[in-house]
Amino acid sequence: MNDKRENFYALIIGTEILNGRRQDSHFEFLKNILNKNGYKFSGAFIIDDTPSLIASTISYISNLPNSILFSFGGIGSTPDDHTREAAAIALRDGTLHTNIKFKKRIEERIKDNPNKKPLNMANLPSGATLLPNEVNGMYGFALDDRFFFMPGFPEMSHPMVEYILETYFKDKGQKEYRYTLTALCKESEFIDLMEEAPEGVEVSSLPKIYSDGSRTTISVVSLDKSLAKKEFEKYIDFLNKNGISYGIGEGV
Repeated sequence: MNDKRENFYALIIGTEILNGRRQDSHFEFLKNILNKNGYKFSGAFIIDDTPSLIASTISYISNLPNSILFSFGGIGSTPDDHTREAAAIALRDGTLHTNIKFKKRIEERIKDNPNKKPLNMANLPSGATLLPNEVNGMYGFALDDRFFFMPGFPEMSHPMVEYILETYFKDKGQKEYRYTLTALCKESEFIDLMEEAPEGVEVSSLPKIYSDGSRTTISVVSLDKSLAKKEFEKYIDFLNKNGISYGIGEGV
């Protein structure tokens, strides 16, 4: 596979997810939208609200090849919101700077509220670009067109993800082409074919055992559509030649 393709990562921040007080919905959403659009979802991290852990995880992801980060949570105004500072430590010089546009937006919203703590949300790492929040107007932010920081609330962040993919990556990224089948046989039937996969093609298998026998799902992926299709047809030819039943897709 081409080593220049983007590798997308999720960072899901929230102690309440780890202790079971809240269920995560970001992983499933991000998996579905990235796969639907042909992007490579390379990993997900769910961590608690410890500042040093957030900073070190952002730093780790930033050093992975061609990494794109979607970070969810920790950009509010409460004492346990540490993501802004952690991003500044991991990706900048550790300092935060007041974004004037964001500050004015917050001031408009809290003009009748004596509590000025929400103004902290306007303190961002240097060079931050604001991400629109259609729900309540409180922005997320991006750094270097690679690292995207959004609220933990799915109703706010998921539209932001759609905006990011449309704005930053449409017709720019290298998308994958995937072909999948499920056959009524054991995984071992495909080993020789899998070992012969040419450069530029990834083949994965997922075996399952049911009461009525074995099933194996084969997935063929490439950045080259014609190459992926050509390799996928080898599996279809093999199954037809050996009289093995199969269906196109994940399930039979």
